[in-house]
Amino acid sequence: MSDTRTINHTAERPGGGISGGLMLLALLAGLIATVWLFIQVRESKLFVLGGALMIVVDLFVLSGFYALQPNEAVAITLFGSYQGTDRKTGLRWLLPWQRRQKISLRVRNVTSERLKVNDKRGNPIEIAFNVVWRVSDSAQALFDVDDYVAFMNIQMETCLREVASHYAYDHGEAEEPTLRADAVIVGERLRADLQERVIVAGIAIDETHLMHLAYAPEIAGSMLKRQQAEAVLAARQTIVAGAVGMVENALKQLNERGVVNLDDERRAAMVSNLMVVLCADREAQPVLNTGSLY
Repeated sequence: MSDTRTINHTAERPGGGISGGLMLLALLAGLIATVWLFIQVRESKLFVLGGALMIVVDLFVLSGFYALQPNEAVAITLFGSYQGTDRKTGLRWLLPWQRRQKISLRVRNVTSERLKVNDKRGNPIEIAFNVVWRVSDSAQALFDVDDYVAFMNIQMETCLREVASHYAYDHGEAEEPTLRADAVIVGERLRADLQERVIVAGIAIDETHLMHLAYAPEIAGSMLKRQQAEAVLAARQTIVAGAVGMVENALKQLNERGVVNLDDERRAAMVSNLMVVLCADREAQPVLNTGSLY
């Protein structure tokens, strides 16, 4: 991760304009005075000069108005110097020569592009994740980075590539988390890593989670066959374990009830037949034995 210790951080502080209601009343009073002065022009030409000055004052007051909606802020600068951030909603007023920069503080929901990366084992995978973020410090977002939205998008891609390389797609070693089975753990790792990267831009990460996860097309077919083989193997192991228990229980009950006395050879034959019947892929076909085992 890049070293940001040499950056002079700009921390947000309260500041800015005043309530626009009072200035609106002042503007109305100024307009009334302007009209009255021009009406009095017949008595003296000095009223023309007074009316012109009042027009200038009215325009001065009018140019200072701005409005803020909920979850909006205005960063104020004076000749390049940061003066503060106004977060109060409604009609506001500021000296016209002070520069105003609006910024949204609303929560944003962004999904990254699907990236082709290598997991911990080097397998190419396609991955994308969703990020819920917002601006928490308007001064840092506007003055510490060139474009905080573009900065956020680039850091999302960088973070995703970095985090994905620390986890295997599935079948991790020693019960380690994997991308497919431990989405919550991976999402929290993404959130923490991304927050560390974008804190310089005054951005807060509220939530992250994986949106897309798949093997890359060039190995998807082979991996699907492997998964199918593993599923078949797991099913076979369950079937065999169940069949052994059933055969053991059958022999125990036959012996306890004295239904039939089986020597070792007949017991082995019975076990073999039962295992074939219980573990076979197809239904067993009955065979009538009319002769003797010996």
